Amino acid sequence: MENKIKNIIITIGFVLILVITFIANILSPDKVLSNTERRKLQQLPTLTLDSISSGDVMDKFEKYTTDQFVLRDTFRNIKGLFNINIYGQKDNNGLFEKDGSIYKMEYPLNETNVNKSLDKISSVYNKYLKGMNVYYAIIPDKNYYLTDDDHLKMDYSKLKTLASNKLNKFNYIDIWDDLKLDDYYKTDLHWKQENLSQVVSTIQNTMNLENTSNVSYTKNNLGDFYGTYYGQLATNITPDTLYTLTNDTLLNCTVLNYETKKTTGIYTEINTADRYDIFLSGATPLIRIDNPNAKENKELLLFRDSFGSSLAPLLVENYSSITLIDLRYISSALLDQYIDFNNQDVLFIYSTLILNQNVLK
Repeated sequence: MENKIKNIIITIGFVLILVITFIANILSPDKVLSNTERRKLQQLPTLTLDSISSGDVMDKFEKYTTDQFVLRDTFRNIKGLFNINIYGQKDNNGLFEKDGSIYKMEYPLNETNVNKSLDKISSVYNKYLKGMNVYYAIIPDKNYYLTDDDHLKMDYSKLKTLASNKLNKFNYIDIWDDLKLDDYYKTDLHWKQENLSQVVSTIQNTMNLENTSNVSYTKNNLGDFYGTYYGQLATNITPDTLYTLTNDTLLNCTVLNYETKKTTGIYTEINTADRYDIFLSGATPLIRIDNPNAKENKELLLFRDSFGSSLAPLLVENYSSITLIDLRYISSALLDQYIDFNNQDVLFIYSTLILNQNVLK
């Protein structure tokens, strides 16, 4: 009799949980963005004959119910805590936490991908840049600065050797000793703009540019920053603080987006889940910064990934214009349709993460 009563109570409780969860999901307003996962969430799909016949509507509806589930972030956090604290895993979703900072396991070095990335850079040089002042720098991912051997890292020495062999016609800028762990966000892969003064000085000295270390900037506090690793690990560590650097020169600059044909400022808040996109409006194939206060008519072509978005503003003092090219989003074969290659300074600066993935076009 007691077992029967227990079973009834358990059954009623289970049904109540299902009913309450169902009602909560119906009543909860749909979210457009996930701040923790830094992406747009699936919205309720529209029913059409094509979407029904193709089955596309069901795939989207399944994704919609997962994305809009109530307390989604809470359940993701619980899963992460179980994986690490209960099951004893060193990582969750390929990420791990150490001393209040999050890292992604970047292992092993993919020599095939690295060589393909370097070959793409070499092909751009051979097609457009011969006879010009061409430099390259590699940005280490923050795992490089971990001092213990608890987690696997890629072979950084091998990567640098591959780059030296493939890019032997370029001038190398070594910035690895100019950075440390504190120069990277705790919850993100990127470096902090406000900590790049030594990197900028090294670039300027190697490229024979005027050193602008005496230029003053206003440091603007934009509040909490939850980086890409924060959402992927599902953790509750303290967020970073996002800062931007401005001065009169930067405030007077204009930024032309070749894709949208729109002109903005250096820093623009846009409607994305990734607040790092405030730097030059985020991932963009081709943009140009124009500096009307430049001391001389000098141009820079900056081939870059997302790290370059926060670096480029700090090089503006040296140039009348900086054109930023992201070969992840535009084919190198199309560049001469937009750029007049005419004795500009040229800098290729890519993170180890991008070189290891072979994503350049």
